[in-house]
Amino acid sequence: MTAPQPPFAPAPEAPFGPVLRANALTKIYGSAPVETHALKGVDLQIAAGESIAIMGHSGSGKTTLLHLLAGVLAPTSGTVSWRGRDLASMSDADRTKLRRSEFGFVFQSGQLLPELPALENAALPLLLAGIDRSMSMQLAREQLGRLGLAGLEQRRPGELSGGQAQRVAIARALVSDPEVIFADEPTGALDQATGWDVMRALKESAYICGAALVVVTHNPEVAHWCARTITMTDGRISNVAVQQPTSLEAQLVPPPPPAIFGGVGGAAR
Repeated sequence: MTAPQPPFAPAPEAPFGPVLRANALTKIYGSAPVETHALKGVDLQIAAGESIAIMGHSGSGKTTLLHLLAGVLAPTSGTVSWRGRDLASMSDADRTKLRRSEFGFVFQSGQLLPELPALENAALPLLLAGIDRSMSMQLAREQLGRLGLAGLEQRRPGELSGGQAQRVAIARALVSDPEVIFADEPTGALDQATGWDVMRALKESAYICGAALVVVTHNPEVAHWCARTITMTDGRISNVAVQQPTSLEAQLVPPPPPAIFGGVGGAAR
C-alpha cells in the first residue's frame, strides 16, 4: 500500500484517457437551513479495465459518489464525464440508454425480479434494449454458464442460494458487454466464504470482458480485490492506496486474507 496521498485519485494512463472522470463533484441533499453535504469537491478518474474500491463509513459519501458516476443522480455542482461527454448534457433517455448498454450494476441484495427465472433476469437488459428475444436468451444462457449456473436457468430467485442469486445479478450486469460495472456492497448480505466466491466471480468476469469495476464497500477485505482503494471521509477523498500485483494471476484472483476468510475458497453455497 502507498502512503496517504492528496485528495485526488488519478487513474493509470489509458490510451484514450479515462472512461469516467469526476471533476469537483458536490452533492447537497435538502435545502438551507437543513442541508446535508454528501460530497464536497471530489475529483476522480477511472481508466478502462481498472478495478477500484470506494470505502468509507456510513455517511461518508461513497454510495452518493457511485450514483453520480453512474448517472443515477445529478451533482449539485461539478461534472461527471463519460469518454469526454458531460452526463448532465445528455437527455434522460440517453442517460438511461447509457446505463442499460455501457454500465452494469450489481447491488447488495441482487434486486432480481422474483417472478422471473434466472435466465430471464439475466437477459433483462437486452430485452429492455429491444434485442431479439432468442438472441437475448442465448447471450444470457452463455453468461450464466460462465458463472457456473448451467442447469439453473429456470430457477427463480427464491429457489437459489444467496451466492447463486448474486451470480445471476453479475450475469445480468455483464450480458450487455458493459464498459463499467458498478457494484454496491455486492457481498454485504452474504457469509464470508460465499462473499469471497462472489468477489472472485465478479473480478474474473470484469477482467475477461475488459470492463472497469467500481465497488462500494465498507469491508477492507472486499477492497483487497481491487487495484486501487479510494477512502471517503465526510464527503471527500481522504486517502488513495494502490496495490501492485506481482503477476497477472495476482491481479485476476488475489488470495483471500486468511484472517477474515480463513482460506476458504469453495463453491458458493
